[in-house]
Amino acid sequence: MFDHLSDRLASTFKALKGHGKLSEKNISEALREVRLALLEADVNYKVAKQFIASIKERAVGQEVMKSLTPAQQVIKIVQEELTALMGGEAEPLELGGRAPHVFMMVGLQGSGKTTTSGKLALMLRKKGRQPYLVPADTQRPAAIDQLKKLGASIDVPVFDSDPSQDPVDICMQSLAGASRAGCDVVILDTAGRLHVDEMLMEQLERIQAKLSPQEVLLVADAMTGQDAVNVAEAFHERLGLTGVVLSKVEGDARGGAALSIRAVTGVPIKLVGVGEKLDAIEPFHPDRLAGRILGMGDVLTLVEKAGEAFEAEQAEALAKKMATDSFTLEDFADQLGQLKKMGSLEGLLNMLPGAGKMKGLKNLQPDEKEMVKTEAIISSMTRAERANHQIINASRRKRIARGSGTTVSDVNRLLKNFAQARKMMKGMAKMGGKRKQLARLMGGLQ
Repeated sequence: MFDHLSDRLASTFKALKGHGKLSEKNISEALREVRLALLEADVNYKVAKQFIASIKERAVGQEVMKSLTPAQQVIKIVQEELTALMGGEAEPLELGGRAPHVFMMVGLQGSGKTTTSGKLALMLRKKGRQPYLVPADTQRPAAIDQLKKLGASIDVPVFDSDPSQDPVDICMQSLAGASRAGCDVVILDTAGRLHVDEMLMEQLERIQAKLSPQEVLLVADAMTGQDAVNVAEAFHERLGLTGVVLSKVEGDARGGAALSIRAVTGVPIKLVGVGEKLDAIEPFHPDRLAGRILGMGDVLTLVEKAGEAFEAEQAEALAKKMATDSFTLEDFADQLGQLKKMGSLEGLLNMLPGAGKMKGLKNLQPDEKEMVKTEAIISSMTRAERANHQIINASRRKRIARGSGTTVSDVNRLLKNFAQARKMMKGMAKMGGKRKQLARLMGGLQ
């Protein structure tokens, strides 16, 4: 989402580093470029103006001018101000107090509200909660069926709503349903419109008055830029939002909404949708996003993703196999599955510091077809072949190719790549020293 902004800032700071000493003049020139980059990213112009003023006040002070690395000091100030602009610290969901906790999802039609409700339910379930989905959008009957299908796919119970019912009655009755199902978080998927109107707001106000939700979360489409900020203002004025969920941030949005919403409305961004899959939702960390924008990476999120995908025991066992040269094709297939759980390869690489400087990275897209082909080839092998790839002779390769719907060349390529990967992993294990250290790395530093 922030590719263009990141590129503009990177070139600006590179030029700034070319100066041995910084003056108020070259700092002002650099900040003018930063301001233009923010405006191009669709950041609210008042927010951009105040942001630049705050940086300039600090950047022309003694802490920068007398620093041995003044340009790096300016970058540090920009990072701190970016973090502050987006709220400073991550704001967790309100899950304290007595259950059931009621989360009211609001937003315009097409913002991704129903899908986000399903994503939120899955995220909460992974954290040990028992979510309960409530389809309260009777304006769009398909929304009820959509949420029921989402609930079934993630094994989360869904209230049996009827389009003929009043949405307020649906929400009220759902509390008893959640209690019977033993659920502690009720997620209300309310109606949306193509635009903010009085009828919608009155309905949402009635639901809010009856259920007193702990969270009123606006699902805002990041692709709409400043319109998302305007929508947030309108909903916050009537409902008193407790948080925002930015959807579709993986798209080509310029990022202005993420940088402006908190400053304009005072409402924190609590979650971000980072893909189409139901597990593609993350807590919003202002400091980490600031690091990504400035090309510093986001290693903490990468480690957390690894920790979710790799169990500590699995990582320990894998490290042992790597060190003893007993890593098999069966293990290789397992690791492909674990990697897919962590999300797109492009997304993971973008979390590495300096990833923006890697040539060709932005055009790197993981080839899903190749991964499917690899899994098919390994699945067509016998257990003995997966355990010992060296027994796979020419006739076996022909049989595996026929069974997987691929060619002998595909099988040969996989075996060659596997042998190289196995050799590299053995070297990594030796370089890493103790197996437990390697296991902690593979297991997300658990």
